[in-house]
Amino acid sequence: MPARLARLLTNLLDNAAKFSPPGTPVEVRLTAHDDGLELTVRDHGPGIPAEDVLYVFDRFYRAEAARALPGSGLGLAMARQIARAHGAELTAGAAPGGGALFTLTFGAQGPPGGSHAP
Repeated sequence: MPARLARLLTNLLDNAAKFSPPGTPVEVRLTAHDDGLELTVRDHGPGIPAEDVLYVFDRFYRAEAARALPGSGLGLAMARQIARAHGAELTAGAAPGGGALFTLTFGAQGPPGGSHAP
C-alpha cells in the first residue's frame, strides 16, 4: 500500500477511535463492486451533525463537539486530498443507527499499485 494511502486510512481510523465511546468497535469494510472498490470506516460515536457534514473536510474546521478533543482540524482535509490525488473520492455522512460513516471509493482501476478482481 502506498504510504499516502496508509496515512489516509490511519487518519480515518484515528478519527473514528477518537469519537467512539470506549469499548465500542470501529468497523472497517472493503467491498469490491463491478465499477470499483469501496472502503468504509464507521464509528459508534455521536455522528456528524447535518450542519457540519459539508465542512468536515475543510482545513482547520472543527465541529463544536470536536473542539474539546485533541486535534488540529487537518486530518480529514488531508485524507480527502490524498484520496483525490489517487483518483478516489472520500465522503462523510451519518451511519445507520448512529455514528459517522466515511466512504472511500476507487473507480474500476482500484488503488494505484494494487489490483482487484470485480
